[in-house]
Amino acid sequence: MMPKLSVIVITLNEEACIERCLRSVDFADEIIVVDSGSTDRTREIAGAMGAKVHVTEDWPGFGVQKGRALAAATGDWVLSLDADEWVDASLAAEIKKAIADPRGCAGFEIPRKSRFCGRVVNHGSWSADYVLRLFRKDAGRFTDYPVHEKVVLRGNLSRLSHPLEHECITDLGDAHRKIRMYAEASAKHIESMGKKGSTTKALLHSAWAYLNGYVIRFGMLDGAVGLLVAGYCASYTYSKWAALPSGSCTDVPETPAIKTN
Repeated sequence: MMPKLSVIVITLNEEACIERCLRSVDFADEIIVVDSGSTDRTREIAGAMGAKVHVTEDWPGFGVQKGRALAAATGDWVLSLDADEWVDASLAAEIKKAIADPRGCAGFEIPRKSRFCGRVVNHGSWSADYVLRLFRKDAGRFTDYPVHEKVVLRGNLSRLSHPLEHECITDLGDAHRKIRMYAEASAKHIESMGKKGSTTKALLHSAWAYLNGYVIRFGMLDGAVGLLVAGYCASYTYSKWAALPSGSCTDVPETPAIKTN
């Protein structure tokens, strides 16, 4: 008997991309959409496409919200997607094959092909981006991080070969909006771990994010889009550290994470 697959997606005002996302997984046995109060047509579009739409009264952060979506799923396997992601035919076939014969694996990482203003990013901080999105429901759970949440897996992990498509940034306005949103959430998370910020810290972390993405990880090979991505990562990194309460400058700069939401 073929295992049942549930797709889970959390949304907020995603009418521009939700149809593409859900249409790409029409092979799933069920689609769960958990919406946190969209004021556009997101819920109507999702419902018309056969998704089971749940609406929450609050916004607890990405990790908890995805945990709610996971709890609503009834499948043996779960594929977690963001609304700005989609599955092409090659990946769909690989997913179906993987869950039919998992060979002892409890989950699969999927390579992700991200775009910035319509251009595919092949190098820099966003390259070699593997995300754990396909897993047995009884073997995985989401961390409760408010941003950059992760799946914690019990069991063996393997990798698929075909990429998950990702429209990370649609235009420069979208970039500025996401920097503000994610920097604020990340700053609160960092503060909850007892870390402090300062202008010096913000500058050092930001400089490292730019250098790491554009030079060390060869973002320059992507030309203009590589420069834009490096600038985006540096601006995001500066914003989140500048938003923290002041403290001593002792942290080692980290590599900025790609957006997972």
